[in-house]
Amino acid sequence: MCQLKTKENKLDPNLIVGLDTSDDAGVYKIKDDYALIQTLDFFTPIVDDPYTFGQIAATNSLSDVYAMGGQPLTAMNIACFATCLEPSVLADILRGGADKIVEANAILVGGHTVTDKEVKYGLSVTGYIHPDKVLTNAGAKKGDVLVLTKPIGTGILTTALKQGLITETELKEAIKSMSTLNKGAANAMNKVGVHGCTDITGFGILGHVYEMASGSNVCVKLKASKVPLFNKTIELIEKNAVPGGARSNQSHFSKWVCIDKNIPDSLETALYDPQTSGGLLIAVAKDKAELLIEELTNENCLCTSVIGEVVDEHKNNTFVEVYL
Repeated sequence: MCQLKTKENKLDPNLIVGLDTSDDAGVYKIKDDYALIQTLDFFTPIVDDPYTFGQIAATNSLSDVYAMGGQPLTAMNIACFATCLEPSVLADILRGGADKIVEANAILVGGHTVTDKEVKYGLSVTGYIHPDKVLTNAGAKKGDVLVLTKPIGTGILTTALKQGLITETELKEAIKSMSTLNKGAANAMNKVGVHGCTDITGFGILGHVYEMASGSNVCVKLKASKVPLFNKTIELIEKNAVPGGARSNQSHFSKWVCIDKNIPDSLETALYDPQTSGGLLIAVAKDKAELLIEELTNENCLCTSVIGEVVDEHKNNTFVEVYL
Protein backbone atom coordinates (compact mmCIF):
# COMPACT_ATOMS: atom_id res chain seq x y z
CA MET A 1 0.00 0.00 0.00
CA CYS A 2 1.08 3.58 -0.52
CA GLN A 3 2.54 5.59 2.32
CA LEU A 4 -0.29 8.13 2.39
CA LYS A 5 -1.43 8.98 5.91
CA THR A 6 -4.57 10.77 7.04
CA LYS A 7 -6.12 11.59 10.39
CA GLU A 8 -9.57 10.95 8.94
CA ASN A 9 -9.02 7.18 9.29
CA LYS A 10 -9.31 7.57 13.07
CA LEU A 11 -12.87 8.94 12.83
CA ASP A 12 -14.42 5.52 12.22
CA PRO A 13 -13.98 3.14 15.19
CA ASN A 14 -14.68 0.13 12.95
CA LEU A 15 -11.59 0.76 10.82
CA ILE A 16 -9.03 -1.65 12.27
CA VAL A 17 -6.26 -1.15 9.69
CA GLY A 18 -6.11 1.85 7.37
CA LEU A 19 -3.31 3.91 5.85
CA ASP A 20 -1.31 4.75 8.96
CA THR A 21 1.41 2.07 8.80
CA SER A 22 1.46 1.26 5.06
CA ASP A 23 0.10 -2.19 5.81
CA ASP A 24 -0.68 -4.94 3.31
CA ALA A 25 -4.47 -4.49 3.28
CA GLY A 26 -7.29 -2.54 4.86
CA VAL A 27 -9.40 -4.18 7.58
CA TYR A 28 -12.91 -3.03 8.53
CA LYS A 29 -15.00 -4.53 11.34
CA ILE A 30 -18.51 -5.50 10.29
CA LYS A 31 -19.57 -7.00 13.62
CA ASP A 32 -17.90 -8.09 16.85
CA ASP A 33 -16.66 -11.39 15.44
CA TYR A 34 -16.27 -10.55 11.73
CA ALA A 35 -14.08 -8.12 9.81
CA LEU A 36 -13.46 -7.66 6.10
CA ILE A 37 -9.97 -7.49 4.57
CA GLN A 38 -9.64 -5.58 1.30
CA THR A 39 -6.71 -5.39 -1.09
CA LEU A 40 -5.88 -4.85 -4.76
CA ASP A 41 -2.83 -5.48 -6.92
CA PHE A 42 -1.98 -5.88 -10.61
CA PHE A 43 1.10 -5.61 -12.83
CA THR A 44 2.63 -6.31 -16.25
CA PRO A 45 3.80 -9.81 -17.31
CA ILE A 46 7.09 -11.04 -15.88
CA VAL A 47 7.04 -14.37 -17.73
CA ASP A 48 6.13 -15.22 -21.33
CA ASP A 49 3.49 -17.88 -20.70
CA PRO A 50 0.03 -16.24 -20.21
CA TYR A 51 -1.38 -18.95 -17.96
CA THR A 52 1.68 -18.84 -15.68
CA PHE A 53 1.50 -15.05 -15.55
CA GLY A 54 -2.14 -15.29 -14.48
CA GLN A 55 -1.24 -17.70 -11.70
CA ILE A 56 1.58 -15.49 -10.41
CA ALA A 57 -0.46 -12.29 -10.51
CA ALA A 58 -3.39 -13.87 -8.68
CA THR A 59 -1.12 -15.47 -6.07
CA ASN A 60 0.50 -12.09 -5.47
CA SER A 61 -2.90 -10.39 -4.99
CA LEU A 62 -4.21 -13.06 -2.63
CA SER A 63 -1.05 -12.84 -0.51
CA ASP A 64 -2.06 -9.61 1.21
CA VAL A 65 -5.05 -11.32 2.83
CA TYR A 66 -2.85 -14.13 4.13
CA ALA A 67 -0.36 -11.60 5.50
CA MET A 68 -3.12 -10.14 7.69
CA GLY A 69 -3.87 -13.62 9.03
CA GLY A 70 -7.15 -13.85 7.10
CA GLN A 71 -8.86 -16.05 4.56
CA PRO A 72 -9.78 -14.92 1.02
CA LEU A 73 -13.52 -14.76 0.38
CA THR A 74 -14.16 -13.22 -3.05
CA ALA A 75 -12.03 -11.91 -5.92
CA MET A 76 -12.56 -9.70 -8.95
CA ASN A 77 -10.35 -9.62 -12.05
CA ILE A 78 -8.59 -6.41 -13.09
CA ALA A 79 -7.16 -6.64 -16.59
CA CYS A 80 -5.69 -4.38 -19.25
CA PHE A 81 -5.39 -6.04 -22.64
CA ALA A 82 -3.73 -5.06 -25.91
CA THR A 83 -6.08 -5.51 -28.88
CA CYS A 84 -3.18 -6.61 -31.10
CA LEU A 85 -3.03 -9.89 -29.18
CA GLU A 86 -5.23 -12.93 -29.70
CA PRO A 87 -8.20 -13.18 -27.28
CA SER A 88 -6.91 -16.61 -26.27
CA VAL A 89 -3.98 -14.88 -24.51
CA LEU A 90 -6.36 -13.04 -22.17
CA ALA A 91 -8.36 -16.23 -21.70
CA ASP A 92 -5.24 -18.07 -20.59
CA ILE A 93 -4.29 -15.29 -18.16
CA LEU A 94 -7.75 -15.31 -16.61
CA ARG A 95 -7.73 -19.11 -16.45
CA GLY A 96 -4.45 -19.05 -14.53
CA GLY A 97 -5.87 -16.54 -12.07
CA ALA A 98 -9.11 -18.46 -11.69
CA ASP A 99 -7.28 -21.66 -10.83
CA LYS A 100 -5.44 -19.90 -7.99
CA ILE A 101 -8.67 -18.36 -6.70
CA VAL A 102 -10.18 -21.86 -6.53
CA GLU A 103 -7.06 -23.16 -4.76
CA ALA A 104 -7.48 -20.37 -2.20
CA ASN A 105 -11.09 -21.52 -1.56
CA ALA A 106 -12.33 -18.12 -2.72
CA ILE A 107 -14.97 -17.24 -5.33
CA LEU A 108 -14.50 -15.22 -8.51
CA VAL A 109 -17.41 -12.77 -8.65
CA GLY A 110 -16.59 -10.60 -11.66
CA GLY A 111 -14.10 -8.00 -12.80
CA HIS A 112 -13.31 -5.37 -15.40
CA THR A 113 -11.14 -5.25 -18.53
CA VAL A 114 -9.95 -2.22 -20.50
CA THR A 115 -7.86 -1.91 -23.63
CA ASP A 116 -4.27 -0.77 -23.17
CA LYS A 117 -0.98 -0.84 -25.04
CA GLU A 118 0.48 -3.15 -22.39
CA VAL A 119 -1.04 -6.21 -20.75
CA LYS A 120 -1.69 -5.97 -17.01
CA TYR A 121 -3.54 -8.32 -14.68
CA GLY A 122 -4.34 -8.80 -11.03
CA LEU A 123 -7.15 -9.10 -8.51
CA SER A 124 -9.19 -7.09 -6.10
CA VAL A 125 -9.63 -9.45 -3.14
CA THR A 126 -11.96 -9.39 -0.15
CA GLY A 127 -11.11 -11.63 2.79
CA TYR A 128 -12.37 -12.12 6.30
CA ILE A 129 -10.97 -12.48 9.82
CA HIS A 130 -11.99 -12.21 13.45
CA PRO A 131 -11.28 -8.60 14.54
CA ASP A 132 -9.21 -9.82 17.50
CA LYS A 133 -6.95 -11.95 15.31
CA VAL A 134 -5.79 -9.36 12.77
CA LEU A 135 -2.04 -9.38 12.15
CA THR A 136 -0.29 -6.22 10.98
CA ASN A 137 3.22 -5.13 10.06
CA ALA A 138 3.28 -3.06 13.27
CA GLY A 139 3.05 -5.91 15.77
CA ALA A 140 6.70 -6.96 16.22
CA LYS A 141 7.92 -7.00 19.83
CA LYS A 142 11.33 -6.90 21.48
CA GLY A 143 12.71 -10.43 21.68
CA ASP A 144 10.86 -11.71 18.61
CA VAL A 145 12.66 -13.47 15.79
CA LEU A 146 11.81 -12.96 12.11
CA VAL A 147 11.00 -15.98 9.95
CA LEU A 148 10.85 -15.84 6.14
CA THR A 149 8.88 -18.41 4.11
CA LYS A 150 10.18 -17.94 0.52
CA PRO A 151 13.61 -17.18 -0.98
CA ILE A 152 14.24 -13.79 -2.58
CA GLY A 153 15.66 -12.77 -5.93
CA THR A 154 12.63 -12.84 -8.26
CA GLY A 155 13.27 -9.29 -9.49
CA ILE A 156 16.85 -10.16 -10.41
CA LEU A 157 15.88 -13.41 -12.15
CA THR A 158 12.99 -11.97 -14.16
CA THR A 159 15.19 -9.05 -15.23
CA ALA A 160 17.83 -11.55 -16.33
CA LEU A 161 15.17 -13.37 -18.36
CA LYS A 162 14.30 -10.15 -20.20
CA GLN A 163 18.01 -9.56 -20.86
CA GLY A 164 18.47 -13.08 -22.23
CA LEU A 165 20.89 -14.07 -19.48
CA ILE A 166 18.77 -17.05 -18.38
CA THR A 167 16.06 -19.17 -19.96
CA GLU A 168 12.53 -19.65 -18.66
CA THR A 169 13.58 -23.19 -17.74
CA GLU A 170 16.20 -21.71 -15.41
CA LEU A 171 13.45 -19.57 -13.91
CA LYS A 172 11.42 -22.63 -12.87
CA GLU A 173 12.36 -22.48 -9.19
CA ALA A 174 11.29 -18.84 -8.94
CA ILE A 175 8.11 -19.47 -10.94
CA LYS A 176 7.16 -22.23 -8.52
CA SER A 177 7.71 -19.84 -5.62
CA MET A 178 5.78 -16.95 -7.19
CA SER A 179 2.81 -19.19 -7.98
CA THR A 180 2.71 -20.84 -4.54
CA LEU A 181 -0.01 -19.42 -2.31
CA ASN A 182 0.96 -18.18 1.15
CA LYS A 183 -2.05 -20.13 2.39
CA GLY A 184 0.04 -22.80 4.14
CA ALA A 185 2.29 -20.22 5.80
CA ALA A 186 -0.78 -18.34 7.06
CA ASN A 187 -2.27 -21.56 8.42
CA ALA A 188 0.96 -22.28 10.29
CA MET A 189 1.33 -18.87 11.88
CA ASN A 190 -2.35 -18.75 12.87
CA LYS A 191 -2.01 -22.13 14.54
CA VAL A 192 1.08 -21.10 16.52
CA GLY A 193 0.13 -17.50 17.34
CA VAL A 194 2.50 -14.75 16.23
CA HIS A 195 2.87 -11.02 16.82
CA GLY A 196 3.12 -9.53 13.34
CA CYS A 197 3.41 -10.27 9.64
CA THR A 198 3.92 -8.74 6.22
CA ASP A 199 4.51 -10.22 2.79
CA ILE A 200 7.67 -9.43 0.83
CA THR A 201 6.85 -7.67 -2.43
CA GLY A 202 7.93 -4.52 -4.24
CA PHE A 203 9.99 -2.88 -1.48
CA GLY A 204 12.34 -5.86 -1.18
CA ILE A 205 13.27 -7.59 2.06
CA LEU A 206 14.94 -4.49 3.53
CA GLY A 207 12.08 -2.17 2.64
CA HIS A 208 9.50 -4.42 4.24
CA VAL A 209 11.66 -5.10 7.31
CA TYR A 210 12.00 -1.33 7.70
CA GLU A 211 8.22 -0.89 7.51
CA MET A 212 7.75 -3.56 10.18
CA ALA A 213 10.41 -2.00 12.41
CA SER A 214 9.17 1.56 12.04
CA GLY A 215 5.52 0.57 12.48
CA SER A 216 6.42 -1.39 15.62
CA ASN A 217 8.84 1.28 16.91
CA VAL A 218 11.68 -1.22 17.24
CA CYS A 219 15.04 -1.98 15.65
CA VAL A 220 15.60 -5.18 13.69
CA LYS A 221 18.96 -6.94 13.40
CA LEU A 222 18.96 -8.77 10.07
CA LYS A 223 21.52 -11.49 9.35
CA ALA A 224 22.16 -11.22 5.62
CA SER A 225 23.83 -14.62 5.31
CA LYS A 226 20.63 -16.27 6.59
CA VAL A 227 18.39 -14.69 3.93
CA PRO A 228 17.67 -17.45 1.36
CA LEU A 229 18.41 -16.52 -2.26
CA PHE A 230 17.33 -18.19 -5.47
CA ASN A 231 20.06 -19.92 -7.43
CA LYS A 232 22.20 -17.55 -9.56
CA THR A 233 20.90 -14.38 -7.86
CA ILE A 234 24.35 -13.06 -6.88
CA GLU A 235 25.92 -14.18 -10.17
CA LEU A 236 23.25 -12.30 -12.15
CA ILE A 237 23.63 -9.16 -10.05
CA GLU A 238 27.31 -9.19 -10.93
CA LYS A 239 26.23 -9.31 -14.60
CA ASN A 240 24.13 -6.18 -13.94
CA ALA A 241 20.75 -7.91 -14.19
CA VAL A 242 19.36 -5.48 -11.63
CA PRO A 243 15.83 -4.02 -11.93
CA GLY A 244 15.39 -0.29 -11.51
CA GLY A 245 13.19 -0.98 -8.50
CA ALA A 246 16.17 -2.35 -6.56
CA ARG A 247 18.06 0.92 -7.06
CA SER A 248 14.97 2.93 -6.13
CA ASN A 249 14.44 0.86 -2.98
CA GLN A 250 18.07 1.36 -1.96
CA SER A 251 17.87 5.10 -2.56
CA HIS A 252 14.67 5.43 -0.53
CA PHE A 253 15.21 3.04 2.40
CA SER A 254 18.98 3.23 2.96
CA LYS A 255 18.62 6.26 5.24
CA TRP A 256 17.00 3.98 7.83
CA VAL A 257 19.28 0.96 7.28
CA CYS A 258 22.80 0.44 8.65
CA ILE A 259 24.78 -2.05 6.52
CA ASP A 260 27.87 -3.76 7.93
CA LYS A 261 30.97 -2.95 5.86
CA ASN A 262 31.74 -6.68 5.43
CA ILE A 263 28.59 -7.26 3.35
CA PRO A 264 29.38 -7.44 -0.40
CA ASP A 265 27.66 -4.91 -2.65
CA SER A 266 26.01 -7.71 -4.62
CA LEU A 267 24.39 -9.14 -1.48
CA GLU A 268 23.22 -5.68 -0.41
CA THR A 269 21.61 -5.23 -3.83
CA ALA A 270 19.82 -8.58 -3.43
CA LEU A 271 18.33 -7.41 -0.14
CA TYR A 272 16.77 -4.42 -1.92
CA ASP A 273 15.51 -6.48 -4.87
CA PRO A 274 11.75 -5.95 -5.44
CA GLN A 275 9.89 -9.23 -5.16
CA THR A 276 6.82 -10.51 -6.94
CA SER A 277 4.59 -12.78 -4.87
CA GLY A 278 7.20 -13.22 -2.14
CA GLY A 279 6.88 -15.06 1.13
CA LEU A 280 5.60 -14.00 4.51
CA LEU A 281 7.89 -12.28 7.00
CA ILE A 282 6.66 -13.33 10.43
CA ALA A 283 7.53 -11.82 13.81
CA VAL A 284 7.18 -14.55 16.42
CA ALA A 285 8.19 -14.88 20.07
CA LYS A 286 11.56 -16.64 20.31
CA ASP A 287 10.15 -19.48 22.42
CA LYS A 288 7.59 -20.22 19.68
CA ALA A 289 10.00 -20.07 16.74
CA GLU A 290 10.79 -23.79 16.72
CA LEU A 291 7.09 -24.68 16.76
CA LEU A 292 6.40 -22.20 13.94
CA ILE A 293 9.16 -23.69 11.81
CA GLU A 294 7.76 -27.17 12.45
CA GLU A 295 4.29 -26.06 11.34
CA LEU A 296 5.66 -24.25 8.28
CA THR A 297 7.53 -27.42 7.33
CA ASN A 298 4.33 -29.45 7.73
CA GLU A 299 2.64 -27.00 5.35
CA ASN A 300 5.40 -27.60 2.77
CA CYS A 301 6.58 -23.99 2.77
CA LEU A 302 9.50 -23.36 0.44
CA CYS A 303 11.81 -22.23 3.24
CA THR A 304 11.67 -21.65 6.99
CA SER A 305 14.58 -19.34 7.64
CA VAL A 306 15.13 -17.31 10.82
CA ILE A 307 16.73 -14.20 9.31
CA GLY A 308 16.79 -11.74 12.18
CA GLU A 309 15.71 -10.62 15.61
CA VAL A 310 13.81 -7.69 17.08
CA VAL A 311 15.79 -5.68 19.61
CA ASP A 312 15.06 -2.57 21.65
CA GLU A 313 13.64 0.70 20.35
CA HIS A 314 15.42 2.11 17.32
CA LYS A 315 18.38 4.42 17.88
CA ASN A 316 18.48 7.78 16.14
CA ASN A 317 17.24 7.14 12.60
CA THR A 318 18.31 3.49 12.30
CA PHE A 319 15.54 0.92 12.20
CA VAL A 320 17.39 -1.97 10.54
CA GLU A 321 20.94 -3.16 11.24
CA VAL A 322 22.28 -5.63 8.71
CA TYR A 323 25.26 -7.84 9.50
CA LEU A 324 26.85 -10.81 7.76
